[in-house]
Amino acid sequence: DPRLLATLWNTTLFTLSTVSIELVLGLAMAMILIQDFPGRGLVRAAVLIPWALPTAIMAMAWQWIYHSDYGILGDLLFRLGLSSTPNIPWLASPGLAMAACVLADVWKTTPFMALLLMSGLATIPGDIYEAAAIDGAGPVKQFFLITWPLLKPTVALACVFRAIQSFGVFDLIWVLTGGGPGGRTQMIALYVYDNVFRYGNLPYACALTLVMAACLVTLSALILFLARQREAAR
Repeated sequence: DPRLLATLWNTTLFTLSTVSIELVLGLAMAMILIQDFPGRGLVRAAVLIPWALPTAIMAMAWQWIYHSDYGILGDLLFRLGLSSTPNIPWLASPGLAMAACVLADVWKTTPFMALLLMSGLATIPGDIYEAAAIDGAGPVKQFFLITWPLLKPTVALACVFRAIQSFGVFDLIWVLTGGGPGGRTQMIALYVYDNVFRYGNLPYACALTLVMAACLVTLSALILFLARQREAAR
């Protein structure tokens, strides 16, 4: 089934893109939110709002943001001089649809990644940073010598959680693009749905769920294996 191969590629690309970006942004957000500053509780609550919103409702909002005629994103880029026209077909363009879906998912789930990483940062004793500062280590050295090595188990676990969620994405894509244009954003979960409810091919849909489960197990095992290999190499 050549369509399955294209669907698996779309799903893998979406998963790798979202998890990578969310890891970087989530780590930066976690390191800021873990600090003690006035109004920290309110800021933490506000940051978690995108993650708390239902995905389908959030996707409908992003549909309006991406609207080619009335969307605020195209108009903003046009006003900033970054686009020659405000009418950008974000969800109808084969070259932009995947990036638009990735951006929407990153906006929603980066707070979840930050929440997981904050739990790992909270377990690192402050005495280690104090000792490193006395020895002359600045913030950058402290990050690479203390924070990152001690945070690796949490990072691996967070990546596994997010990879499983991203690989099985359905509602975000279904609302935003429906898998289009031309199947450029069709994910495997959406392909299973189409085979059941559009084509009535239940046996093949069942086989696809087994393929999807095998991919999830392989992906999770690969992430944990790489994390353990790096830990053992230290």
